Amino acid sequence: MTASAPPSNQLLQMLDASDLDLLRSHLVTIEMVRGTVLGEAGLAQRHVYFPHGGTVSIIVGLSEGQTIEVAMLGRDSVVGGGAALADGIAPADAVVLFPGRASALEIAAFRAIAAASATFRTLMIRHEQALLAHAQQSLLCNTLHPVEARLARWLLRARDLSDSDLLPLTQEVLAQMMGVRRNAISLVAHALQRAGIICYGRGQIDITNLRALEITSCDCYAAVKAHHERLFEAW
Repeated sequence: MTASAPPSNQLLQMLDASDLDLLRSHLVTIEMVRGTVLGEAGLAQRHVYFPHGGTVSIIVGLSEGQTIEVAMLGRDSVVGGGAALADGIAPADAVVLFPGRASALEIAAFRAIAAASATFRTLMIRHEQALLAHAQQSLLCNTLHPVEARLARWLLRARDLSDSDLLPLTQEVLAQMMGVRRNAISLVAHALQRAGIICYGRGQIDITNLRALEITSCDCYAAVKAHHERLFEAW
């Protein structure tokens, strides 16, 4: 983000000019390369990231060796803000899923600005509330809902952050994100393709019928989206 260019990150867009000026001199634009770890569970979070594009998966490891995504962050979010506001230790892994640009700043600078600006601090706290609701809804969804509905919800969220119906995804990655076996993803993906909702192959998924995908999804997608909008609508 240059000194004159408006930020693409929606949280940065919500800041007034004075708070944004506090941040600008500390922000460094980086390219988020797919697979890059932006935070590792149990380790110190050194930087905070405001994505302008791409997506970051917040992933929790299970004792059986599996992984599961509890939240997906993008241009409506900040990565590492919760750790920066607390003890500085990342509570989960944050891994780049889709590449894109982000503004990064050191955790010390983030904390100093949060201490100096009540507005900035409040905005970051609201984001963490939205992230907590996202993670809680994901836990509920993963426990109660069938894989088909969960996959539809996941694809809708990915589409929202990517602004594209074409998503560079393999079934293996989807299985890791959703904490299920690959054959479960394969069966559901086949069913969605036969229904004309998606088309997949060669490491990508094309959403071909958005309305049908929304109907297939559980209520969790709309619930998370509504909660996020409610937290920030009066900002």
